[in-house]
Amino acid sequence: MHSQQVLPLANIDPKKTPVIHKILVVLAMMTIMGGSLIGLMTYINLGYSDTFFNDWLMSFLLAAVTVMPAGFIFMALFTYVAQRCLPNTSEKKRNIVVGVLMAITMESAMALSTAINNIGFSSHAALFNHWLEALLAALPLGLTLMIITSLTIKPKIERFLKS
Repeated sequence: MHSQQVLPLANIDPKKTPVIHKILVVLAMMTIMGGSLIGLMTYINLGYSDTFFNDWLMSFLLAAVTVMPAGFIFMALFTYVAQRCLPNTSEKKRNIVVGVLMAITMESAMALSTAINNIGFSSHAALFNHWLEALLAALPLGLTLMIITSLTIKPKIERFLKS
């Protein structure tokens, strides 16, 4: 009977990364990348004021519960489509394609959620203008971050999350 109690412990892989570590890594990436982009977008929408950090935090939290989870789905979808449509292309080139698609998609969505949080729906023209200004201001930074991430961090993160 004693050997039956030890057997399940023998099946536990000591090299398996704890789920909490995976969650913390993903949250750290979301905070650094999303937080910096949303900070820039909030600044573009509202400028710097006494309420900037509160405005940024509210925009970040809105994006954290809406846009960022969708980003994981888009990343998986874009990676799958790139593998299927570009099977003879190197992984590095596919990762660049995925990075550009992710940057455009995520910046658009984060600019929209930030504009909604900061401007609201009272004027569709104002909402559109603030969305577009924030998107155009943040897109160069977003493209840079996503391409660097796709080429250097993404392969390592994928291996880490699978471990």
